[in-house]
Amino acid sequence: MHYLSFVKAEDNYRHKGLRKKLVEKLRVLDICNEEILSAIGNVPRHFFLDSSFEQFAYTNKAFPIASGQTISQPQTVAQQTELLQCKSGDKVLEIGTGSGYQCAVLCELGMKVYSIERQKDLHDLSGPLLKKMGYAPTLYYGDGYKGKEVFAPYDGIIVTCGAPFVPKALLSQLAIGGRLVIPVGEGETQRMLTIDRVGESEFNKKDHGVAAFVPMLEEKARD
Repeated sequence: MHYLSFVKAEDNYRHKGLRKKLVEKLRVLDICNEEILSAIGNVPRHFFLDSSFEQFAYTNKAFPIASGQTISQPQTVAQQTELLQCKSGDKVLEIGTGSGYQCAVLCELGMKVYSIERQKDLHDLSGPLLKKMGYAPTLYYGDGYKGKEVFAPYDGIIVTCGAPFVPKALLSQLAIGGRLVIPVGEGETQRMLTIDRVGESEFNKKDHGVAAFVPMLEEKARD
């Protein structure tokens, strides 16, 4: 599997027009943050898909990528980013780099992004692609359950895969006043949770409804 950008890095008027229509669809779906909508409108999603899916890149659907993973539907990316409530300059940890699309949206919003991916082939693809697009997140191949303590605390942590439980390491790496956005549950669906750290050992949790993500697995995948 390859990403389209490595074949022909083209973002033409047609692509931009399709993104504009996608943004309007997201508005109808109650995505209200104009900065996030602008970021979705600026990031070429077709760069993150296999070339065979290019014609569907700006539909509000998830699509398969390498290693049995998926690129989330734009609505999900927008909703998780909106729930994160981070701003330009904030330090954000992403668990599950995947294709790099969510990471690109966060970078487009001016956040300082650290991202972890357990699948080596996805890690190897997303890094050069994001760099080619002008983004500069710090990417790691590793176990998302452990987070990245060396750069903690984080203003926000966003998990882009379904976790069977909330990893304690991620809670400990949140700044006081920071927020974790995480889909939690086993099986095909989860509950989208936000967890705010309001004190050294005090957290507030809120349930934002049903979500559907691929499972969050422990440790690195075998090369």
